[in-house]
Amino acid sequence: MTKIIYVEHDGTEHAVEVADGVSLMEGALSNGVPGIDGDCGGNAACATCHVFLSPEWLAKTRERSEMEISMLELADEYRPEASRLACQIKASAALDGMRVDMPATQH
Repeated sequence: MTKIIYVEHDGTEHAVEVADGVSLMEGALSNGVPGIDGDCGGNAACATCHVFLSPEWLAKTRERSEMEISMLELADEYRPEASRLACQIKASAALDGMRVDMPATQH
């Protein structure tokens, strides 16, 4: 299990355990974390699981695909240096303690 700390735009934190291999979007949804919608079911087709990662955590995830970048560019508050889709990040021991910040809205 990997501890992920989801942070709402107002600073409210939700620390949850996500099984290794499960996407951060699925981890948020299964633990009732508000602010992650996952409308497309994790297919990188909607950007309703948009999160921000600090540079040190971003470096520990795989690079963004062209499809992910295309979706992120449509999202409110897109930040090229920090934005990711939570559905495209799989929990692993390397991400234990990761903090993901969420935008004010996913729509």
